Amino acid sequence: MSGTVADRKRLFRVTAGNLRQNHLYIHGHYDFFPADCIGAPRKSANGNGVAVRVFLEGLGETIETDIGSDAGTGKPRRFFRGRTWVRRFYKHHSIRTGDVLAMERVGKRRYRLYPFDAKTERQHDWHELLDVPPPGRGPTVLELFAGCGGMALGFKRAGFRTVLANEWDAAACDTLRKNITERVAQCAIQEIERFPEADVVAGGLPCQGFSNLGERIPNDPRNQLWRQFMRAVEDAAPKAFVIENVPPLLKSQQYVEIKRLGEAMGYHVVGRVLNAADYGVPQARKRAIIIGLFGRPPSYPKPTHINPEQQKQCGLFSGPLKPWQTVRDAIGDLPFEPTEENWHIGRNPTAMSRKRYRCIPAGGNRWNLPPHLTPECWRKKTKGGTDLFGRLWWDRPSVTIRTEFYKPEKGRYLHPEAHRPITHREAARLQGFPDDFDFQGQRIKVGIQIGNAVPPLLAERIATEITSLIQTVRSGTTRIRTSKNKSNGKKTT
Repeated sequence: MSGTVADRKRLFRVTAGNLRQNHLYIHGHYDFFPADCIGAPRKSANGNGVAVRVFLEGLGETIETDIGSDAGTGKPRRFFRGRTWVRRFYKHHSIRTGDVLAMERVGKRRYRLYPFDAKTERQHDWHELLDVPPPGRGPTVLELFAGCGGMALGFKRAGFRTVLANEWDAAACDTLRKNITERVAQCAIQEIERFPEADVVAGGLPCQGFSNLGERIPNDPRNQLWRQFMRAVEDAAPKAFVIENVPPLLKSQQYVEIKRLGEAMGYHVVGRVLNAADYGVPQARKRAIIIGLFGRPPSYPKPTHINPEQQKQCGLFSGPLKPWQTVRDAIGDLPFEPTEENWHIGRNPTAMSRKRYRCIPAGGNRWNLPPHLTPECWRKKTKGGTDLFGRLWWDRPSVTIRTEFYKPEKGRYLHPEAHRPITHREAARLQGFPDDFDFQGQRIKVGIQIGNAVPPLLAERIATEITSLIQTVRSGTTRIRTSKNKSNGKKTT
């Protein structure tokens, strides 16, 4: 899964027409602005909608603007039209055709505009990669919502070559380039007009719109990013596709639509919930895995590990399955005191937090805090939250690692013995990342990368299964690729 771009940030690619007319093109992003921001038609550049405030990074000023309407059609204009502040912003940042700008929501009716990926400053222009296959031999994979590369690392270990990895977050893209491939498209998926051909399309859709931890708003724009994924499937004509998300996705209308579109293209689409612990990951992380296979029903990888309690009940019937990997297996050899090297980094907690840490016994949680150390909000919350301020168990897999694992008030993230939260390196190990995986970015950014990642070992098990599946497809009927003609953008077969 890859971040929360759709609800707080949108990316805009600047066209030659934008530069000529001093426009900022916003078509397709109306939902990012309040509905009453759109004004009625009138002769001036602006309409008469309720204004929003936009801080112009670099210029140090805030402008107020609305979205005007076209006098002829009455529809909202597709851009902030011909305004002097747009011209001054472009000039100040030396914006050129192809540059990407970011509009970030920072409050109610408040936004920030800044250069996200200036083409004049980019070292990596991915457009030329669309028609150049990756070197080597082996099946190919198109990675979408790639994050820092947990899914990509698993597919790479299984022998896949990445034709393109798409991710909008700059730090995550740096991590991808450092560890996986240079073939990285740093942009919102909507900015990719056509996708390269690949044997498999894989990705972890942003989960905030479906997660039990979120509000699960029915019309959350993040819920619609699956449409971009299926657009890539239609364009790249893979033999199989893989989607990772939280389990509630499989009970959503979005899953129904994914199945419908996939089946219309000739894929057999199946969704199951897999527990990463069953595949050797030292973490009880349940995830929905949707597999679409062209021409015939897909299969799923068989578990390699089993819950020890279940193994006792099954006896000989458990076969060659190994016991679940535990927290001790993953981090038991790391120093109790963070070394501040290779992301084995600690926090600087308050004296109050230190007192609270020491009150939590092995396997305990916030209920073990004495009254004088219990926050008022927890005193009033007499139900639920049994993992909050909890300690991990040495002899079990960890709970699900989320993006703020370094905050014990967010879950069971205290070290099994040390009086501190787990470090970034410990969280990375619990996700299954090797120590030589070199995360890039500031600690908050790296925490997001770790928590959002698909466990590489789970991805590798899936990729290995996919390899055998697409070999059968390769020898049979395959899809005819539908692609966009470079010159006129029309689809051809």
